[in-house]
Amino acid sequence: MTRLCSLSIAVLFVAACNDNPFQEPDNTPAPISVQRVSANSSDIVVMTQNLYVGADVDLVIRALGTPDPGDDFPALLFAIETVGKTDFPVRAEAIADRIARERPHAVGLQEVSQINIDLRPLGVPLVVDQDFLAMLEAALAARGLHYQVAATSDNIDVNLVSGLVRLRDHDALLIDADRVTVNDAAGQDFSVNLGQVADGVVLIRGWVFARTTIGRQSYSFASAHTEANLAGAPPGLLEQIRAAQVGEMVGALGSSEPVVLMGDLNDRPGSPMYGVLAGAGYTDTWTALHPGAGAEGLTCCHVADLSDQIADFDQRIDYIWTRGFAREDGRVQGSIDRFGNVPADRLPGPAYPIWPSDHAGLLASLK
Repeated sequence: MTRLCSLSIAVLFVAACNDNPFQEPDNTPAPISVQRVSANSSDIVVMTQNLYVGADVDLVIRALGTPDPGDDFPALLFAIETVGKTDFPVRAEAIADRIARERPHAVGLQEVSQINIDLRPLGVPLVVDQDFLAMLEAALAARGLHYQVAATSDNIDVNLVSGLVRLRDHDALLIDADRVTVNDAAGQDFSVNLGQVADGVVLIRGWVFARTTIGRQSYSFASAHTEANLAGAPPGLLEQIRAAQVGEMVGALGSSEPVVLMGDLNDRPGSPMYGVLAGAGYTDTWTALHPGAGAEGLTCCHVADLSDQIADFDQRIDYIWTRGFAREDGRVQGSIDRFGNVPADRLPGPAYPIWPSDHAGLLASLK
């Protein structure tokens, strides 16, 4: 049996086991959430959220990297099925609700995916077209919010089955256009990247920034999704890549105005990445506002299909770092909390309750 025939049979099996794994979202307008943060508040409010593609892409990359071609399509099909179960259109509504309630000035987004799958040339009636950024923008607009995309950057590019399966991954920075003036913004690739790791899979990371004015004061916002762990990488290589990537951000942002640097930085406190930021005068906002034992601020990860009932996190890899917000005594004042880590944050999914993402998001209000 050819590999393409195996693919067709497997996809038909998946479709038979799921009434509509990629059902269209309910277009009924969602209720507009109450705005908790006053538009006249002097606090700077920020949010970072890894949107989560909806499946464990690393499993597909690992399968493609093995000498055995027989594991490629099973891994791909399992990922497609999981994307249906994790239902981003529903998750986008929940994230938009939280943005509407908190009204952050800036929102850093990672794993902002474009999924394009069309298996009709193989005789399989399966088409998936999902643009995560467009979906989230539409959900925000439905709530009467005006968030503009200040910048995007390109990350993962997966092109399989002769272009019938395409996944592109971006970073994005949203700015509240009603309260923030964008003076300059851009997205760019890091100069240090892994590059091609398997046939049809290129890992190029980047970052986004915006220099803004809020109430006559200048602020810079930046967001990134630095390199993730990859099985088989030489010891220490990925840690050094992440340190180089955040070092590039720190150098480009300079030190002339307050900065918020946030994102899924894929490394833990005490890592080389962490040391670069701390050494450049940045403050780990979670640690500053939650001092003492027992306040780890873990953010990762829910299981791949988002079916776990409680957050059994074991990593703190999502951060909000600040520079220029400390008072004369050196302390940063404000609050920071997580989103997507308590059972009340779960949503009705196609088959069972799901979380808004596999990562907890972070929301900070900085005085």
